[in-house]
Amino acid sequence: MIDHHLARHALSFAIDVGRLAVWLVLLVCIFVPLERLFALHPAKIWRKQVGVDLAWYFINSLFPAAIIAVPLLMLARALRGADPGGLYSAVALWPLWLKIPVVLLVSDFGSYWGHRALHVVPFLWRFHAIHHSAEELDWLVNSRAHPFDIVFTRMCALAPVYLLGLAQASTHRIDPVVALVMVFGTIWTYFIHANIRWRFGPLEWLISTPAFHHWHHTNDENRDRNFASIFPVIDRVFGTAWLPKYWPPVYGIDAKVSPTVVGQFLDPMAPPARLGNRGNETEAAAGNSGQPLPLAVPAAAAQVQGGPLMAASHQSSTHA
Repeated sequence: MIDHHLARHALSFAIDVGRLAVWLVLLVCIFVPLERLFALHPAKIWRKQVGVDLAWYFINSLFPAAIIAVPLLMLARALRGADPGGLYSAVALWPLWLKIPVVLLVSDFGSYWGHRALHVVPFLWRFHAIHHSAEELDWLVNSRAHPFDIVFTRMCALAPVYLLGLAQASTHRIDPVVALVMVFGTIWTYFIHANIRWRFGPLEWLISTPAFHHWHHTNDENRDRNFASIFPVIDRVFGTAWLPKYWPPVYGIDAKVSPTVVGQFLDPMAPPARLGNRGNETEAAAGNSGQPLPLAVPAAAAQVQGGPLMAASHQSSTHA
């Protein structure tokens, strides 16, 4: 009986890995030609640490989804039968054309504050620094992140969606609207990390673009800005937007991060000096530039990293 149970889970795991491999091939077919034809910076396909980022692609597509399923299950049970002021009943009647953009906005708002927290709170920055350690930006860098970082930002994005009744809490499956939004968000974050020199004029203030997000990864006096993953207007409202006509001169962080997957996983648990304190770095940068400190209140990033469908499909199978 135990052997049969293990065999079933092993088969399910193998199928998930196969799906991720198919998605990886599709992503390669899309982004590699684009980055060859419209490269912002000259770069090799098999660049430094590409193997590490590929490993994170599979790790972060499989395991964070299973972890997130636990608090989502608890939230579903807590909200079962709740309908404050008839809000949940009213929202449940909304058509998809209305609900999907609202869920996108609410989840991006939640992840914006989560992303800011990752930059401000020293303990959280230890984990988020792994993502910012990349000194060359391309589509695959989107996958480089500590699993804790992924779980934290996704919970910041999803919690307000469920609490506002925009998604139906269920112990059996993920809400289809949430699944669609997560798939779109994941694919879009691959795009905004891409090494592509495209500019979109006024549209850049309506939806995030490579230029907008590349400035989030800068390592000069303009760092710690552009936290929204989809809607730059959130950064504009809270004074953290920065989008000049030129591109960032340098990427990465001041601290040294291990070049291996194991090292990057363990580094955040090391003494704080290992990965530094982003809050102190930000304060120093603001002091040197004479600009106001953009992160005066705690808050972190809504990167929906990982395999495009795994976040939704794996959570669904876990609930089942």
